Amino acid sequence: MSEHEDYKVSEWSGVANAPLPAEGAGNQTFSNLQLIVIVGGAPLALLFWLRWGLWTYPFLLLTIGLPLFAGFFYLSSKFTSPFGNKVKLPGRKIEEYITIKDAKLAGYQSRNKIPMEIFFESYFDGKIDLNGDALEIMEARHDWASFEFGMYQAKFFLTQWIPETLWHSKKQDEDQVRDHYDRGDDFYAAFLGSKMVYTSGIISDPTRNETLEELQDNKLKLVCEKIHLKKGERLLDIGCGWGTLVAHAAKNFDVDATGVTLGLRQTAFGNNRIKEYDVDPEKARILCLDYRDIPKRPKYNKITCLEMAEHVGVRLFQTFLLQVKDLLEDDGLFFLQIAGLRRTWQYEDFIWGLFMAKYIFPGADASCPLYWVINQLETAGFEIQGVDTIGVHYSATIWRWYQNWMKKKDFITTKYGKRWFRIWEIFLAWSTIISRQGSATCYQIVAHKNMNAFDRVAILNKRLTK
Repeated sequence: MSEHEDYKVSEWSGVANAPLPAEGAGNQTFSNLQLIVIVGGAPLALLFWLRWGLWTYPFLLLTIGLPLFAGFFYLSSKFTSPFGNKVKLPGRKIEEYITIKDAKLAGYQSRNKIPMEIFFESYFDGKIDLNGDALEIMEARHDWASFEFGMYQAKFFLTQWIPETLWHSKKQDEDQVRDHYDRGDDFYAAFLGSKMVYTSGIISDPTRNETLEELQDNKLKLVCEKIHLKKGERLLDIGCGWGTLVAHAAKNFDVDATGVTLGLRQTAFGNNRIKEYDVDPEKARILCLDYRDIPKRPKYNKITCLEMAEHVGVRLFQTFLLQVKDLLEDDGLFFLQIAGLRRTWQYEDFIWGLFMAKYIFPGADASCPLYWVINQLETAGFEIQGVDTIGVHYSATIWRWYQNWMKKKDFITTKYGKRWFRIWEIFLAWSTIISRQGSATCYQIVAHKNMNAFDRVAILNKRLTK
């Protein structure tokens, strides 16, 4: 590791190492008490001043409390200093990082930082250009950008994110999935590569620059090992994407494998992939249907769900887990790989999360801290057999996706346009950093029914035994 005055910079071959791992402002200096007093107290004070009845308080709370809530967050994000930062930033002018082409943005110059939301929206619209590689520029983002909430984010949060989180109808989920994943297989192949796996891979050796294909092979192997997959078992993969795990499991473990996705193109691709893997179509198949419509029988020995449960949503998450439990044999195992957020948040985490909800993964509102996921599983009647945090593995995966994407710039720009290229350019560059620094992460959880008769010895963790 490279030594700096107050911090160390890693030099691993398998990941994109952080040159400027600066800390931002966040919950360490955020006062929940002040927020409650202001948001709840101001409407109450107005009520007494106007001598209105207590029955008017809910109305005042909605009409005054929400703007106060937004204003409090805006002022806190704008003026709060970073907590515990030891990294000295370069102190360069903003013009060294980006070129502003819109006169309306001319005020952002020299050392006047541009809010991150204004930056990426303007970049997508062609009002700003980057002066170099996107990942390198984003690594130095604390030197030229600020992480403050704006009106457009508040509007998106109130008018789109909240309604979608509360609703999550079959039609809503179908529209979002098909609009996203049926854009074109070649669009996704441009960064996912030949494996067509849109979930985190696994590093086996951080001192070696493993290929994307190696990372995904490592993951496929690990998943099958964690669920103790055996010949002749029935496997269900909920949210199977392009079907690679289904085909892999059927081919290498001789199981009867079923994958479920809402994507029309993914269904066709997955069933073709099964043929390419020379798997008997009677032993593996991809079904195009909503997870809520999965037939209740037969039951499955093993059920996997890799980064689909986020799209189930917070409101329906418990119902989903109860459905999984009903589909699972009493001696079966459930493997859940789910993206999550850290409990100790920074303002950047929220701004990135709203960006992702708007442009990349609409409807994926069940990305939560680990304690919430574990509580949901245990409430549904599962016992946790093991948990691994694989956020840095995700960073390594996304970094390779980013490299692939940049190589396909001409193809994507020609077929899908500059705006789509730029959206995914920022998504992949920024997410490489976000998952490496812990803002967002990913968990691999193995669970089984919490029953007295379950044979827990049969699945002893190899790390705990000789």
